[in-house]
Amino acid sequence: MAITQEQALDFFRKAEALLSGHFLLTSGKHSASYFQCAKVLQYPDYTRQICLNISDYFRHIPVDGVIAPAMGGIIVGYEVARQLNKKFIFAEREDGVFKLRRGFDIKAGENYLVCEDVVTTGGSVMEVINIVKDAGAKLAGVGFLVDRSNGKVQFGVPQIGAVQIEVIAFDSHVCPLCKKGEPLVKPGSRKFTQ
Repeated sequence: MAITQEQALDFFRKAEALLSGHFLLTSGKHSASYFQCAKVLQYPDYTRQICLNISDYFRHIPVDGVIAPAMGGIIVGYEVARQLNKKFIFAEREDGVFKLRRGFDIKAGENYLVCEDVVTTGGSVMEVINIVKDAGAKLAGVGFLVDRSNGKVQFGVPQIGAVQIEVIAFDSHVCPLCKKGEPLVKPGSRKFTQ
């Protein structure tokens, strides 16, 4: 049975995965809040329960496979694929661009669900959607753990975020945290140089 947003947020709190400070997001924007999904995903039961919201949502939509961007979406995508009993693949960055590697392929006409951990602007998800479309496959939908846009980012297909919350993000040149001189932290997996 799917869990409520408050139950999902409680898992983030218990895992110390909802952080406060001054953070550089993958999108390049700055924020006072950060969802460190890797910390909640280290607990298989939390992962199973949160991902059940995604798999239940797509259970009656044709899905042949699940694809996720590496690194953040891998555990989410795998768990959703496991719950739906579908194939799982992931895209990796090569020379700054997401590509299929490791012999993964998508066949024309297949229905693919894209899964991600956090969506702020939707950039990584859009890159993976383009991989699906360029292969001649169909986009079944998009599922993610956290929608930081609170529903503002739309992909034009069925989509669900287990947690939908508006976390304000700032362009660096207007960031009030920068103006206060608060140290900027990049807690995600990508390298950060200031």
